[in-house]
Amino acid sequence: MEKNKGNLVSSGLKLSVLTLLSRILGLIREATKARFLGTSIYADAFGIAFLIPNLLRRLFAENSISVAFIPTFREYVEGGKSKEETQEFISATFTLISFLTTLTVLLGIACAPYIVRIFYKEDAGILIRETAILTRIMFPYLIVISIAAFFQGVLNGEHIFSPSGFTPVLFNLCVILGTYLLSGRMENPARAMSTGVMIGGCVQALFQLPFVLKTGWTVKFLSLKKTFSNPGMKKVVALIVPTIIGMASYQLNDLVSTALAGRAGEGVVSSLQYSLRLQELILGIFAVSIGTVILPDLSSLAKKQDWDKYNEMLSGAIKIIALITIPITFYSLITGKEIISLVYKSRRFDDNSVLMTLSVFRLHIAGLFFIAANRIISPAFYAQGNTKLPTAAGIVSFAANITLAFVLSIKFGGVGIAFALSAASVVNTIALFAFLTKLKSADVKKLVLSTISYSIKMIIFSVIASVPAYFAHKAFCSAFLSYGRFIGNGISVFATAIIFGAAGVLLLFITKDESVTAIVKKFRGNR
Repeated sequence: MEKNKGNLVSSGLKLSVLTLLSRILGLIREATKARFLGTSIYADAFGIAFLIPNLLRRLFAENSISVAFIPTFREYVEGGKSKEETQEFISATFTLISFLTTLTVLLGIACAPYIVRIFYKEDAGILIRETAILTRIMFPYLIVISIAAFFQGVLNGEHIFSPSGFTPVLFNLCVILGTYLLSGRMENPARAMSTGVMIGGCVQALFQLPFVLKTGWTVKFLSLKKTFSNPGMKKVVALIVPTIIGMASYQLNDLVSTALAGRAGEGVVSSLQYSLRLQELILGIFAVSIGTVILPDLSSLAKKQDWDKYNEMLSGAIKIIALITIPITFYSLITGKEIISLVYKSRRFDDNSVLMTLSVFRLHIAGLFFIAANRIISPAFYAQGNTKLPTAAGIVSFAANITLAFVLSIKFGGVGIAFALSAASVVNTIALFAFLTKLKSADVKKLVLSTISYSIKMIIFSVIASVPAYFAHKAFCSAFLSYGRFIGNGISVFATAIIFGAAGVLLLFITKDESVTAIVKKFRGNR
């Protein structure tokens, strides 16, 4: 088990370093948005306009690549298929993604003024028009980012992670630079940022292409007849179709929540998105990285029916997530206001914007472990070609989120919507664990007990570490906040992190925590 953990940690750390840089730049991108747009109507317009192609990107690209393409690609590579057969399958996938996304983009651009109306009240004329313009600027992003995701699937299927891990860095740089360089030349900064999004998407696709070609695989179009008649493509479609409802349900969480937020008042949409960006910093560094790394390995172990190692890898991944996300949750609850002020506060992002974002951030961060765990457990199903069960879990989660968001947003606005998302994530985790019992490979009872016991341990350690951190935080705020945004908030955030982290690490080493032991042995070269 320790060897599997060590391998997982080694691969995960390599990708996490790049993802850390990407997420830091993602925060700088959001800070740039806060500087130019704040929580104004233009911030809401940009957030909604970017949401639409981004949701479709997750449905077209991430769904097809993670659920269907990578496992099928690994079967071609390891199952004795010829290089010609594998190449034709790759080309068929590329053709299908390009064809479907192009049709969707053309339809989306034509219908943009009608699509954006669902997010606003009828009297929001100016806001509707601006959101439609921004939507038309960014809708073609769906095509290029879907192609980029396909390239990532080929590389990840070959166990090459670094190039794809670096592309979000390039994307964020393009958006940041585009906003600063074009804001003075366009009607408003939201349009400049939207142009940066399009440039960034193109760069993401083009950057990965040489690495794909270096693997020996080429990228070319097939006729639609050959595409749909390809045996591998038929299998991909068969795997994807059952997940479309579940995946669409999951994406509708964001869509409906944003529509409710858009009707709840000015700034609610943007405050929710600023909060989620902070949450995604942690998810992107750890949960997405580990989930990306384990999927090809779980697929290989499932094909070999090596269920002991399969279960050990899954259990080790969940424990690593608990080790990271639970302490971060407690720390973020202590220092949330200073974190938000440090990252976002500016002329257009004032004290009111800070408080709006803080109110939803506290509820978003409370669901961090469950959201991260869901991204680790789902590959256990995909690795065995089972897409129906996580689809069902997604539908249950969607129903819980929409019901709670609709009811709570009426009285509590953005706070109610944030609570609904975290509560639905808990429901999704419970459903996934329940459905694991239907997989012949999973020792669910052992996995659940192991997850619960380790999570309780992390909660206890986090509570203990929070005591000195809380009082130190109060002292740092009193002493240094008058020094301004960066120095005052920065000292409070980082000094509290050192005290909290030192207390937590001490507890882990005293108790000889198994996950920490595996990580230490990996760095020492003991496998």
